[in-house]
Amino acid sequence: MSFLLLLVVLTFSKCKKSSDEAAPFNAPSTNDTTISAVTSSGTKTLDVSKASSDGGFSYKVYNDLGAVSDNTQNPTASTVRIFENGKELGPAHSAHADIRTLGKGRFSHWSSSLYFSSSDNTDPRTNGRTYTYTTSAGTVAPVLPPAITTPAPTGIIGYAMVDGTTTGGVNGQTVVVTTLAALKTAVESSAPMVIKVSGKITGTGFLNVKSNKTIQGVKGSSLEGVGLMVYGTSNIIIQNMTIRNVVSYSNIIIKEGAHHVWVDHCDLSSDRNHGWDYYDGLLDVGKRADYVSLSWNRLHDNHIPMLIGFGDENTDDIGHLRVTVYDNYFYNVSERQPGTRFGYMHVFNNYMLNGDGYAIGASMGATVRVDNNYFENQHIGLFTQYNAKPGYISGASTNIFKNCGADMVSTPASTWVPAYEYKSALIPAANVPAVVTAGAGATLNL
Repeated sequence: MSFLLLLVVLTFSKCKKSSDEAAPFNAPSTNDTTISAVTSSGTKTLDVSKASSDGGFSYKVYNDLGAVSDNTQNPTASTVRIFENGKELGPAHSAHADIRTLGKGRFSHWSSSLYFSSSDNTDPRTNGRTYTYTTSAGTVAPVLPPAITTPAPTGIIGYAMVDGTTTGGVNGQTVVVTTLAALKTAVESSAPMVIKVSGKITGTGFLNVKSNKTIQGVKGSSLEGVGLMVYGTSNIIIQNMTIRNVVSYSNIIIKEGAHHVWVDHCDLSSDRNHGWDYYDGLLDVGKRADYVSLSWNRLHDNHIPMLIGFGDENTDDIGHLRVTVYDNYFYNVSERQPGTRFGYMHVFNNYMLNGDGYAIGASMGATVRVDNNYFENQHIGLFTQYNAKPGYISGASTNIFKNCGADMVSTPASTWVPAYEYKSALIPAANVPAVVTAGAGATLNL
């Protein structure tokens, strides 16, 4: 009898949870996740900001949840239920290997710790959602999702901070300009400068922006009929500018080897009443330009808002045109959101609404990574079958396509991803319309 009891004890001591090793309980350190009670609904809130990665899609919370946990003797003992923005996750009691490799809301309350995954395998520490739990097996009142708020503008993300930095006119003189002549003098100066554009300035043509400049629109300002050209210069920030109705030129154009340029929170537009040839694009990058980030801009009422790579013949663009396009709002346009050639472009968290042609195009060997974009009312979402040769696209499954025609992609999915960190800045694709429409454009109080 004693031998049989010993055998039973040894057998349980070697048990695994659904073929995965039972995780040992570790006493929480001062850096471990904490849990705070929510008394009004009988639920408790998980403070996931300090959860630790358990590998793959799994995240671990060290805490006693106030209920019996699953264990080797009873692998379904826990009555803990987990909710993400009020919607219940599951299945519970999942194998830890499945939580890591499959995720999609699977969780396990095991050895006084919680191992869980978000519903879409995003990082619960940064996806902006509320996670709650109850220890009751009964009915739980749903927790309403938090209101979506616009993230505060942060530092530059992406290629403008690769192989160098983009600081604009920092440490230079700050000037306020109210006339076209004053603006021209300031942007064409050889000195570092922060240029504040105030009021409505009108004219025609374009201004050449020299290196080491920050150009910022004061609230309510606009530049009418005049474009900004970044031609072979570097270290430039253009921010909070409203630029309209530039004839024959793009509103902002970055070309001829220009590098380390950031265009952020601008409102760029023309109209679609004059045909395709009257206005050019709104924000274009080409001719060996490199290390560019384009963020939080509104591009609207134009046929061809964003082009990266100007012509099939520009093979000297190979090895250049590294551009990050994120959190932009394209609407009432025809195509090019963006259209690309030759380079490496990372396009994430953009909202593309009401496009008559294609939204994102990749041609002439361009390699485009698309993450968490929201396409709505687009004739074609992703397109490679135009120009002399197709390009390559990756990340298509992370995007949402609402009321869009079929993609036209003729090449295998690329495996390329940018080397810089960006995942902490990703917005869940479903939230992109609300967040981007609230925050994009000349919305800064500068």
